[in-house]
Amino acid sequence: MINKIRNTVEEYPKSFWVMMLGLFIDNLGGNLIYPFFTLYVTAKFGVGLSVVGLLLGAQTAGRMLGGIVGGGLADRYGRKKLMLFGLLVSGLFSTVIIFVNHFYVLFLVAVAAGFLGAMSGPAHQAMLADILPENKRSSGFGVLRVVYNLTVAIGPLIGGFISDFSYNWLFIGDAITSTITFFIVLKLLDETLPEKLSAQEEEERKSDKIGLKGYLQVLKDRDYVLLLGFLMLTFAVMMQMLSTLSVYMRDVQGFPNRYYGYILSLNAVMVVVMQFWVTRQADKMKPLIALAIGAAFSTAGYAMFGFVNGLLPFALAMAILTIGEMVIDPLSQTLAAKFAPEDKRGRYMAALNLSTNLSYLITPYLAGLVIDNYDPHWVWYACGIVGSVAVLGYIWLHFRTGKKA
Repeated sequence: MINKIRNTVEEYPKSFWVMMLGLFIDNLGGNLIYPFFTLYVTAKFGVGLSVVGLLLGAQTAGRMLGGIVGGGLADRYGRKKLMLFGLLVSGLFSTVIIFVNHFYVLFLVAVAAGFLGAMSGPAHQAMLADILPENKRSSGFGVLRVVYNLTVAIGPLIGGFISDFSYNWLFIGDAITSTITFFIVLKLLDETLPEKLSAQEEEERKSDKIGLKGYLQVLKDRDYVLLLGFLMLTFAVMMQMLSTLSVYMRDVQGFPNRYYGYILSLNAVMVVVMQFWVTRQADKMKPLIALAIGAAFSTAGYAMFGFVNGLLPFALAMAILTIGEMVIDPLSQTLAAKFAPEDKRGRYMAALNLSTNLSYLITPYLAGLVIDNYDPHWVWYACGIVGSVAVLGYIWLHFRTGKKA
């Protein structure tokens, strides 16, 4: 067992593991907050879930714009600078939000945090793709998902108990972890932006300081744009875990907060135990067929929430959808890195993040409207319909692209 772990560590460069350490610490703080943010807003400000959906949608709009700007800046001025900036913003806003007592102020703070914080997202992904050789990217992004889910296993359990006493300590914890990660990145990571740029990129740099013109090449890549469209549908289903499921379990099923933490931890533990095996199986398949299979599992799991009652059936649904997410998450990032030219990797990753955020822009509000005004079960029926469209889309795109993907 020890030799197996040592061999796994030696497969990747040292800078990769430094990134994993930093991302583990930072995401641990984030996962104290994210699963309980909807509960925090509804409890402190007395607003309905549809209003929270508007807040999350506005914050996501800020993230979309921030990610686009950040992707260009990461390709222009470096991955490390953007990562440090994002960590500073995260720590600052987690501290500020404690003192916000009016919903409209929270709204402005959340949108600003979404815009500025998201600027660093493409830089993280681009640096990982820069560090890893092509034959290690799929497994490397799989390691990233394991690291992230370790924080999901720990964070919600801690956050669930802390939230029963005070939500403010969740934000203090996030500020502390962001500060620690800032110094890890500052002292232990080197810049990975390619020094030698293409002639086109050199010309663009002279005329476009922010790097937005490079997105024209992304838009011209029709197959990649289609892939992002289908991923957006899949992400719209997957987003319900953090935006809707907690309130549905509390208000419709009558579960205490800790039950939500339990099934999130199940999701995380499954990823930690099974991610490497699932990634190896997916690597044996055609990428888009593997993506279709993963989306089918995810869709089935989310649709189940509309038909079952009780903690154990909810845990089974979570187990099914988790299998799908173990395929979708690393494979979507691997495909983005494969499609991208080296000097535009930040922008291709930003476009992937944009597809995620577009799905998050509308779906929390729509789900909130359904839960507040109609039969709440229809949230999960709709997940089944939308997810099935995406599954068929991946299969069609597989035949359309041939060997390209």
